[in-house]
Amino acid sequence: MECAHHLVGSQGQFGGRRKRFFANSLVMCLPWLLYYFTTKYVKGFISSLSIVAYWLAFEYLHHNWDLSWPWLTLGNAFATHPGWIQWYEYTGTSGGSLWILLSNVMIFYVLKLYRKEGRTLRYFRNIAAWLVLLFIPILLSFFVKNNLTLLHNKYNVVVVQPNVDPYIKYGTGSEQEQLQKLIHLSRKEIDANTALVVWPETAIPKQTNEEQLRDDFFLSPIWAFLIENPNINLLTGLEGYREFSAKVSRFAKPFRGGGGYYEMYNTALMLDSTQAQIYHKSRLVPGAEVLPGFLAFMAPAFEKFGGTGGGYAKDTNIHVFNTSNNSYNVTPAICYESIYGDYLAAFNRKGANLVCIITNDGWWGDTQGYKQHMNYARLRAIESRKWVARSANTGISCFIDPFGNIIQQLGWNVDGALKQTVPAYVTDTFYTRHGDLLSKIVSGLATALLLLTIIRKIKNRTLSKAS
Repeated sequence: MECAHHLVGSQGQFGGRRKRFFANSLVMCLPWLLYYFTTKYVKGFISSLSIVAYWLAFEYLHHNWDLSWPWLTLGNAFATHPGWIQWYEYTGTSGGSLWILLSNVMIFYVLKLYRKEGRTLRYFRNIAAWLVLLFIPILLSFFVKNNLTLLHNKYNVVVVQPNVDPYIKYGTGSEQEQLQKLIHLSRKEIDANTALVVWPETAIPKQTNEEQLRDDFFLSPIWAFLIENPNINLLTGLEGYREFSAKVSRFAKPFRGGGGYYEMYNTALMLDSTQAQIYHKSRLVPGAEVLPGFLAFMAPAFEKFGGTGGGYAKDTNIHVFNTSNNSYNVTPAICYESIYGDYLAAFNRKGANLVCIITNDGWWGDTQGYKQHMNYARLRAIESRKWVARSANTGISCFIDPFGNIIQQLGWNVDGALKQTVPAYVTDTFYTRHGDLLSKIVSGLATALLLLTIIRKIKNRTLSKAS
């Protein structure tokens, strides 16, 4: 992830990650504490199921607060087995989390029953129920593949992977070379049917004033490329900023020496030969890109361990990008945003028919992180029944069809470009229309269960005092 990490050293980055992992582990203890509390006052199978409700409510909370970290959502585990989870178009990843939790509660109950009664008829009935719970969702996947409504399949999309070392990307004197490399790789693949070229997160290696895009001399080669190819739209990332005369938000920083304020953005930019469309990353990485308001007092510590006290400013509205020939309405997902199914569903509700993910996963090195991040994009394809075009600086760049299958990909640590004819589908799934409805329902049940537990505790205490 680009994630403002070029502002800090590698030691600070890993320190920031350790801090996030530690904080995330503490938060993950909460559903288990609530489960323990509930089992003291609510007995039977309902008490066993309480961990299911509390965990799903925790995951929903962890998607929707300033310290969100949905990377470890249980339902993400099936990203490499899309054939099992075609029903995610109804439930999203929370359905997978529910499947895992119920299966574990059921087998736990079966093992307790075996220790208590042995191989009784009731034991075998519960084994059968557990097996049904395991395999019915997989079988359902063969029946939920909808007929997709096609808008067109005429145009192609090109994704570019420049393979630039993120640790030497800025301030090395190679910025113009990087830009020329992006243009060169794009030119090798475009043709008369190319509607969209996609570059990765912060591909433009220069902090850019978003209100002077036309006048910025550094961007002249991009404008020349688009004028030469007037039918092409370019989606790229950059680190943008804007200047203000007053402090317009908590993210606005003062210029050194005074004279106004500025905001920094992790930006997705859609350009054609005549105009620019702008979206600012909204789901920011806690600590690295943004410090939640309620933790403002910890800003010095976050900066010391690789985070940013001021942070990026972010968009508060959904922006769907429209190509100039109306071929695609694009969801511009920047890096970390691609793991938020419910958030990206909002773009689909506004008419998006193609998901474009721009990212820089080079900070992880050759680890499992960039592989997991790519595979999570397969879940977004299933939830929306839209194609996904993914441009990653160092890999993995790829195309993913609406059923979660990888059609083309560029591996790790190589440069190149891919071209793919990408159909635009306008099918709305249940998940697109309603978002993460399952999590909302279960969160309500978890709240009711917690209230019941509190009432039981108060009642027990009252009876104890009366006796």
